[in-house]
Amino acid sequence: MSDWPDDQGGGRGYGRGSGNSQPEGARAMRHVQRGRPSRPAGPPPGGVPQQPAYDDGYDDRQYGDGQPYGDARDEVFEPRTPRQDPYGQGPANAYDSGYNTGQVYGQPAGGQGGTGQPPRAARPAPNWRKRVKWGSITLVSVLVVTSVATYFWADSKLKREVDLSKVIERPEGGAGTNYLIVGSDSREGMSDEEKKELHTGSAEGKRTDSMMILHVADDGGNTMISLPRDSNVTIPSFKGAESGKLYPNQGRQTKLNAAYAEDGPELLVRTVEYNTGLRIDHYAEIGFGGFAKIVDAVGGVEMDIPKAFKDKYSGADFEAGKQTLNGQEALAFVRTRHAFSSDLDRTKNQQKFLASLANQAATPGTVMNPFKLYPTMGAGLDTLVVDKDMGLFDVASMFWAMKGVTGGEGKSMNIPVAGMAGGNVLWDKAKVKQLVEQLNNDEKVTVSG
Repeated sequence: MSDWPDDQGGGRGYGRGSGNSQPEGARAMRHVQRGRPSRPAGPPPGGVPQQPAYDDGYDDRQYGDGQPYGDARDEVFEPRTPRQDPYGQGPANAYDSGYNTGQVYGQPAGGQGGTGQPPRAARPAPNWRKRVKWGSITLVSVLVVTSVATYFWADSKLKREVDLSKVIERPEGGAGTNYLIVGSDSREGMSDEEKKELHTGSAEGKRTDSMMILHVADDGGNTMISLPRDSNVTIPSFKGAESGKLYPNQGRQTKLNAAYAEDGPELLVRTVEYNTGLRIDHYAEIGFGGFAKIVDAVGGVEMDIPKAFKDKYSGADFEAGKQTLNGQEALAFVRTRHAFSSDLDRTKNQQKFLASLANQAATPGTVMNPFKLYPTMGAGLDTLVVDKDMGLFDVASMFWAMKGVTGGEGKSMNIPVAGMAGGNVLWDKAKVKQLVEQLNNDEKVTVSG
């Protein structure tokens, strides 16, 4: 039962069972005033005593179900549904937990463009000095790694098969460095189809097809001297490259290329040194297949042929005028000798072609293009045979000296010749001696070929 009487006059009920549709106002509480005598307990006659309102911190308007609050004596308390914020962010005047509700952290309100975000900080200017520094370091590192890798790759391809320590009774060395450069008719590594295409034949073994002495002077005055393969020479005493047996000097006169055919590069070096008096420091030899591949790798070599000629043995068939020779045509060009009156004419063509080939191989289009440089190096190194003491720097020195001589920075000539005898080329021994003296002393060569 309620301790409070029903208000019959106001039409409003308190407590459970009230039928009024309007929500009940704040519950009246007794007010105790200190220092005054308290009123007797119980309600005054005529109704509920007037009490000051109690503010419990809640707004009745946020509950929209239209039902009065339950009394403390209600047996069941049913929570009311809070009225929602029109922006969908939760109850109006709800408790603020302090958590972020969508605002970007670190960007207080009132920013640029009314978006609630501050102006974006300007990107710092690039440090070009630092970028250039690290770019340079990276570039240098790549170049060093590439150079080292290329060096070991190329060095592994060199065939160091010639042992000059087996050459006996050698002359004293002079100034500069002397290379004996040999073009052989070696068919090693060639298929039957390639032999047919290049007109090399299928002869066993190998013989020299061209020979040159390249003198690289210490002061840069380089000289290239062609040695005709039909040169008449004396085979001296020698030590067999394979057998180690000593062969005495029997005074045999024969063609220069016979020395190579008899006992290989070592006897050829021994014969050249004996007949010239010039010490050979390094030996380099390249075969048919390698020569043709080098020409193809550089994209062909342009030649100006003054007179048309044909040779069924070498496969040569050239018209007069400027033309670009591929590997097959280039090999036919340097090997042709039956179309000329003597082997001296062939050596002139060989020197002329080497000049064009060296210039083509040393152009920026070849050196700076890895797709040409590496095939060119690979083609040359695959069939290049050198002596055991020859390194890549010696090979590079030989190549650049050859390029310089054939390009006009030096002297290119044939060995001084006195005449012909029985198809053999006779050397002018007095001029040969003078030539060797000038080379040993790094003097300007005044002897004519």
